[in-house]
Amino acid sequence: MPPVEAWEKVFLDDQALGDAHASLGCIACHGGVGGTTDKEQAHQGIIRDPDPAQTCASCHKSIVGTYQNSLHVTLAGYYTVLRARGSEETWPQLMTAFDNHCDNCHSSCGQCHVSRPHLHGGGLLAKHKFKKIPPMNLTCTGCHGTRVNDEYKGKNQTADGQKVPADVHFNPGGMACFACHTGDQMHGALGVFNHRYDGPPDPSCTQAGCHENIGGPDDPVAFHTKPHMEKVQCQVCHAAPYKHCYNCHVQLSDTGIPYFKVDPSEILFKIGRNPIQSPDRPWEYVVVRHVPISRNSFAYYGENLLPNFDARETWTYATPHTIQRRTPQTESCNSCHGNASLFLTEDFVRQRTPDEVEANRNVIVTKVPARIP
Repeated sequence: MPPVEAWEKVFLDDQALGDAHASLGCIACHGGVGGTTDKEQAHQGIIRDPDPAQTCASCHKSIVGTYQNSLHVTLAGYYTVLRARGSEETWPQLMTAFDNHCDNCHSSCGQCHVSRPHLHGGGLLAKHKFKKIPPMNLTCTGCHGTRVNDEYKGKNQTADGQKVPADVHFNPGGMACFACHTGDQMHGALGVFNHRYDGPPDPSCTQAGCHENIGGPDDPVAFHTKPHMEKVQCQVCHAAPYKHCYNCHVQLSDTGIPYFKVDPSEILFKIGRNPIQSPDRPWEYVVVRHVPISRNSFAYYGENLLPNFDARETWTYATPHTIQRRTPQTESCNSCHGNASLFLTEDFVRQRTPDEVEANRNVIVTKVPARIP
């Protein structure tokens, strides 16, 4: 082989795989040309991120059979909200913007079990070993870092400088994401969903093996009875302040590189009415989070591309990763009852996001529960 630069002297042999995949070799998954020491020839037809249906399915048929249902693959949540807020006329322009700015959130088998997500530059997790349980800090939080990671690990603070504690599930035991978010959920084995709050709550606080006795005869907590359990989402009492993002705008640089701009985030706590109330989520009151959207988020690609902006809430149903056993809300009945500052009122929406009042009619609390004598 002729002399090459130092950065080109990076090779992976079968030993680098270090597991049952070693016998497959590189070409079986990534393609390319074998039997040559010429780099250019060897890399002809190479595939960075192999199609699981063509590779993984030979051994992992059941998982590959459902993984395409996963929201990490379909990105259905994005389509659901864009369909609601856009129109047939503006859809082509929205999809151009989507392809430029949103599609890189798509994940695959390799981007969890072999490497970091492409969204954050990739990079092997441990040589080329396949990690049956991906490392949380390199995969999950590679994409869900600025919100979930910071909330869960206690890295946020409020505007007045008060540190928000880590989620009780993180300290002191340090539960990983996979303790609650199962492989079946990640692999789409639970069905086809239009967004992440479609279908029954998964995970659920009261699922088997967790807090399944809450509200039962052996539960000593008086508030874990009617009407609270029927009317109030668990997080209303047990979440600390969490992150809200505003006004995301997508654009292209002069050289065509996609980027986005957002207003500063805000750490606060808000209770709203449940916009997706159903037998699966029967609660009247839930915590709500402002999501990074505005009427002109896609203005770079055309005027009024979200003509039905008010069709969906911008303060949406939320499940913060800031759970605490004790919070200011649990101190007494009147910590919530009569305390308008905790609720998403019309006055608050007009002050914080004045052009979004109509969009949030379904979640705005018009009458704060009365103070208890």
